[in-house]
Amino acid sequence: MDFKTINYLWIGVAIVTFLALVLFKVKAPYGRHSNEQWGPMISNKWGWFFMELPALILMPLIALIGNSEKNELSYLIIGLWVLHYANRTLIFPFKLKTKDKKMPLLIVGSAVLFNGVNGLLNGYFIGFMNPELFDLASPHVIIGAVVFFVGMGINKWSDRKLISLREKQQGYQIPRGGLFEFISCPNHFGEIVEWCGFAIMAWNLPAITFAVWTFCNLSPRSLNHHEWYQEKFEDYPGKRKAVLPYLL
Repeated sequence: MDFKTINYLWIGVAIVTFLALVLFKVKAPYGRHSNEQWGPMISNKWGWFFMELPALILMPLIALIGNSEKNELSYLIIGLWVLHYANRTLIFPFKLKTKDKKMPLLIVGSAVLFNGVNGLLNGYFIGFMNPELFDLASPHVIIGAVVFFVGMGINKWSDRKLISLREKQQGYQIPRGGLFEFISCPNHFGEIVEWCGFAIMAWNLPAITFAVWTFCNLSPRSLNHHEWYQEKFEDYPGKRKAVLPYLL
C-alpha cells in the first residue's frame, strides 16, 4: 500500500468517525462529559500529557532523521508543529483547573493512536518523500502562516478565558466576550483554523489529511458542548452556534 493510499484511507476513517459521533451523539467521556463507566481512569492533566506526547516527538524526529532534502519551509513546518504540541503537551495540561477530574485510559489510548498516526504521516512526508520545496515567499505559504497564527491566537485566548472562569468561580459558567458571543467553542474553532492554515502553508496531503481530521474530531465535540450548555443554563444565548459562526 503506497503512502498516498494510506492518507486517503485515514481521511475515510475521519469521515466515518465524524458521522458516527454526530449521528449517534457519542460524547467522548472526558472533561465535562467524564464518565467512569468507560473503564480505568487517569488524571486529566496526565491524560492530556500522554495524549499529546506522541505528536510532539514523532513528527519532528521522523522529519529530521529522514534523508529528503529540506529548505526553510521544511523547518518552518516542523517548528510550527512543535510550537503547537509543546504547548498542548507541556503547558496547557498543567494550567487546567479541573481539581480531581479524570478521564478514561481508553480515551487516552485512542488519542495516542490519533496523534501518533498524524505525527507519523506528516513527519514521514517531510523526512522521506522528497516533497516539493516551496519558497517562503510563496503566496500560499504566507497566507497559510497568517491563518495558522490567527487560529492559534483564537485557541489560546479562548483556553485562557475558560481557565480564568474556573479560577474566579466554582463550577461552569457561561463564557462571554469575543467569539464566545457567536459560538460555544471558539477554542475548537481556533484549532480548526490553525490546522487549515498549516495545510495551506505546507500544501501537502498529510497536512490536508490532518486538517480534515481536526474538523471531524472537534466539531462533534463542539456540538456536545453546545448541547450541554443549553441544557445546563436556561439563559444560554439562543443565537450562538456550536463551532462555526452563523453555520454550525
